[in-house]
Amino acid sequence: MKTSPLPPGSASSYPVPFITTRHAMSRRSFLRQAGIVLSLPLLDAMVPPFARAATSGSPLAPGAKPRRMFGICNNLGLRPDLFFPKDSGAGYTPSPLLGLLQEHRQDFTVFSGVSHPNVDGGHPSDISFLTAAPHPASSSFRNSISLDQLIAERIGTLTRFPSLTLAVNGGGRALSWTGTGVAIPPEQSASAVFNQLFLQGTPEQVAAQIRKLDTGRSILDAVSEQAKSLQRNLGDRDRSRLDQYFTSVRDLEHRLQESKGWESKPKPVVSVAAPTDPANAAQYMAKIRVMYDLVKLAFETDSTRAVTLMLNSVGTPVITDTGETLTDSYHNLSHHGKADEKLSQLKIIDEGHMKLLAALFAELKAVKEGEETLLDRTMILYGSNLGDANAHSTTNLPTLFAGGGFRHGQHVSLDPAGGIYPLPNLFVSMLQRIGFEDQKFASSTGTMKNLEAKAGA
Repeated sequence: MKTSPLPPGSASSYPVPFITTRHAMSRRSFLRQAGIVLSLPLLDAMVPPFARAATSGSPLAPGAKPRRMFGICNNLGLRPDLFFPKDSGAGYTPSPLLGLLQEHRQDFTVFSGVSHPNVDGGHPSDISFLTAAPHPASSSFRNSISLDQLIAERIGTLTRFPSLTLAVNGGGRALSWTGTGVAIPPEQSASAVFNQLFLQGTPEQVAAQIRKLDTGRSILDAVSEQAKSLQRNLGDRDRSRLDQYFTSVRDLEHRLQESKGWESKPKPVVSVAAPTDPANAAQYMAKIRVMYDLVKLAFETDSTRAVTLMLNSVGTPVITDTGETLTDSYHNLSHHGKADEKLSQLKIIDEGHMKLLAALFAELKAVKEGEETLLDRTMILYGSNLGDANAHSTTNLPTLFAGGGFRHGQHVSLDPAGGIYPLPNLFVSMLQRIGFEDQKFASSTGTMKNLEAKAGA
């Protein structure tokens, strides 16, 4: 690509490295030189001098027995007085809500005293549930990569879909975020996702999709070649950042090529009918149920190994399918002010959540994978960004962790007074369980305390 000379006195006409008295290289200069600035990462040369901040294992092989993760966030949480047990250890007495899961007691662990350090702001904190990015309500907030997307980046090519991002009554609220802090819009129609997972397109549709993938790769190739011409005008840190960028481009090209291969392979055949999406947002429990059924099918067919589900309870109106009459919206009930009528209705909703979770556990346990069950191979994190929705508290988050081949059947009380033991420690344990060697995720300080894998699992 032929480039025009830069105007005299522009920042990039100086030898590198830059010093703080020099002007920042403008995006217009980059645009003149290569015409591709919007495809590049933000470089030091594009940032005003005094705004520049200091910078500071192995995936599963194809064909290996898969491990999976399913992250569920109910962004109005659960009543703490009904969820947390009064005592701890393996012999804990089930709380009223956990009593509804008694049949599966040995399949899950309850954690109390955990939170995301520096994740505050009340309701906006749900977008940090799987990222632990601090201060989500601040004007300068930028999210970071979510746990599921880190997994998808590493082993997403082993399945037809690297990940699934789902929501109930989503309203645009997302649990899944890319490494550049961009939200992945959630799918809210279970029937539409079912069609993507299991309905084979016509030969013409398959060919058209492959052409789209080829076009994506050619664009990436062009961007990569053009960006290399900029390197001679950049400092060492910017060159290093561009090298990382080139690596990520090649990685994306690899994933696109893998996607092209999947387009040519027949989709799994399942013996169930496509789900029917509930007609309206008030059918909240039915919406959750069809999503749980969909996730079970996706895991059973190994269509993906990373799924997130945002239960946007804030965006849920008066629920009509709990089996009992409710008179107020979910959000209003969560701000109960200790009023008995609201508390009793909120209890009905929380019990509905636990019953649905019990049914999900039973369905996953009914599917055998060799000597194990689908639940043994699937890590399920059910929790919330709010410890107490009534007070908008973001400490002592209700956290239930099931499956995955861990030793369960216990209540682990980590910080009963402050409720600030880092939940990301659990994320590190989950990554290691999949087969990675990560020692750190966001604000983690290690692996999750008192959580061990079963012998031989």
